[in-house]
Amino acid sequence: MKQPKRGRLWLNDGSCIRLRPTHKGHVWSYDFVQDRTHDGNVFRILYVIDEFTRECLAIRVERKLNSRDVLDTLGELFVHHGSPKHIRSDNGPEFIATALRDWLARIGVKALYIEPGSPWENGYCESFNSKLRDELLAREIFFDLREAQILIETWRRHYNTAGPHSSLGYRLPAPQTILPAAFIPPYCEEVAA
Repeated sequence: MKQPKRGRLWLNDGSCIRLRPTHKGHVWSYDFVQDRTHDGNVFRILYVIDEFTRECLAIRVERKLNSRDVLDTLGELFVHHGSPKHIRSDNGPEFIATALRDWLARIGVKALYIEPGSPWENGYCESFNSKLRDELLAREIFFDLREAQILIETWRRHYNTAGPHSSLGYRLPAPQTILPAAFIPPYCEEVAA
């Protein structure tokens, strides 16, 4: 039987037709990366990024991660950062689980799934994967899971606060605010007294 033709997923300039982020908290993306400790045991890395600011909001490193772990991680982020309007992912079983989709729908977050076999539709995640691999995973030997968790979280903080990004005009995704030592906020009058 003849297959029906599919519509183009890109414009004439080669870019994908997809929802582009317009402000912080508009579109988040999440995905998994896999690596091994020195003894050959696999561990997985779940990360969540804000597509507009390129900030890595969370990285979770465990031997096994499932849809419940994805839900727990997102729940913590929603409490801390507020919920995004949209969240983009591939069609992995952890991301299309009924409990996760129902929960996202109840709180008003629209799930955006990329076409199967089209990783270029999630370019922000692919770029982050590349940086994570090149800057950390390809250079480090992790002797146990705890070491991997600590080093990967340290790298995440460096990625957000110390490494400028060309896509942001060589600014930081989440610059730290540093106040001069002599500055006393006006609402802290008891400190001045």
